Amino acid sequence: MVAQVRREWPGAVELEVTTGDGPLRALAYPALTGRPQAGDRVLLNATALELGLGTGGYALVVALPDRLPENSPVGHLVKARYTPLQACVLGADEQGSPHHEVLRDADDLAGMPVVVADLHSALPAILAGLREAGPRAAAYVMLDGGALPAWFSRAAAGLRDAGWLAGTISTGQSFGGDLETVTVHTGLLAARHVLGAEVAVVTQGPGNLGTGTRWGFSGVACGEAVNAAAVLGGRPVASLRISEADPRQRHRGISHHSLTAYGRVALASADVVVPALDGDLGAQVAAQAQQLAKRHRLVSVATGGLLEALAACPVPLATMGRGLAEDSAYFLAAAAAGRHAASLLP
Repeated sequence: MVAQVRREWPGAVELEVTTGDGPLRALAYPALTGRPQAGDRVLLNATALELGLGTGGYALVVALPDRLPENSPVGHLVKARYTPLQACVLGADEQGSPHHEVLRDADDLAGMPVVVADLHSALPAILAGLREAGPRAAAYVMLDGGALPAWFSRAAAGLRDAGWLAGTISTGQSFGGDLETVTVHTGLLAARHVLGAEVAVVTQGPGNLGTGTRWGFSGVACGEAVNAAAVLGGRPVASLRISEADPRQRHRGISHHSLTAYGRVALASADVVVPALDGDLGAQVAAQAQQLAKRHRLVSVATGGLLEALAACPVPLATMGRGLAEDSAYFLAAAAAGRHAASLLP
């Protein structure tokens, strides 16, 4: 039973729920379940909570058994298809959308920089580097490799509220963005032609899946996003996942995720941003990046001043439980990609 509503952000409500085993922190998406109130019975899925997932420390409200959601389905894009929780949304690219006429024949990004990153936590850091010299119109194109509901991301909501994002576009099986699209391709086109973005940032939603194998991780989609940006006439900019603090050797220096996604999956050429880092880490990163030089353009980007830009970010910076002080190289690499994207603009 709902004990109290703790806080809200766009699309999501955090609750304290009383159960037979004690209180739980739960999250509801009112567009799917209706708006919970104190005293409501709730049906919960506690899988993420029981697994102790870093980004999923909530029980999730499946339904309010005593009443139905108020909203009727709109549109014809069905996300989480043929599951009990499938959601019907209006796609920007479908017939009946006010944007259909624009997107029906849209086929060109006109050189728009598209910054691609593995983890959702790179999003605010990329924007910090992009906006270092002044505001830029940026859109977030959300892949479906992590969280499916865009509402789960407090970072995206905070960046939108701060004016750092023109909007979020949820693609594939993800949903809940300011715009919905069927594919990453129409998501990028909507960023350019509907939201008027100067730059698009493509990452998966919060959370990612990895298995400790070369190919079994959700960030493989980064390579496909590079291909999508290139085939549409965009300028792909690859943000490297770099760490100086990750305890797992495969993620130290340049993560094997970046080396695989950009080195094996991305068939189109991208600007791979190599941040100029000091000391042994900088030398390690520069050497590892050479593996990508055959297909891509390696672009060395200075990192001076980026720590100050990152410190001014309007939302908290955190990756794998580490903040800016604990793993500055990770955030500097993402901010450097944003700085490079800004340099490509008029």
